[in-house]
Amino acid sequence: MKNLEKTAKILSISAMLMGVFVGVLVFIFALLSGSEAYGGGFMGILKNSPNALPWLVFLATIWLAWKWPLLGGILLNILGIFSLFFFVFSSPVFHWPVFVLSIIIMSIGCLFLASWYLSANKKKP
Repeated sequence: MKNLEKTAKILSISAMLMGVFVGVLVFIFALLSGSEAYGGGFMGILKNSPNALPWLVFLATIWLAWKWPLLGGILLNILGIFSLFFFVFSSPVFHWPVFVLSIIIMSIGCLFLASWYLSANKKKP
């Protein structure tokens, strides 16, 4: 019982930390890359900010998964599968970075689901 509880907590914290790290890193990259096309500086970043909005949704999903691991884990896996089919498999060129990022998103979702499963089973005798 105690081991399952501890393992569930470790999985949940690991998934949250990985999700926040990846989300913030890619959010900053999406916010800054391409801003030079708008003249750079603060106004360029501001005009380029819609590129970073999907990563705010990802960070909100990480927060949701922290509060409700089952729902968040399912949503993260759906997000990862959607990004695989929409950005990787529907393109004539295979994009390795997007593929790896999609696998990371699904792995984070699986960690939240495993955390939920272990914490749900700790109540059973």
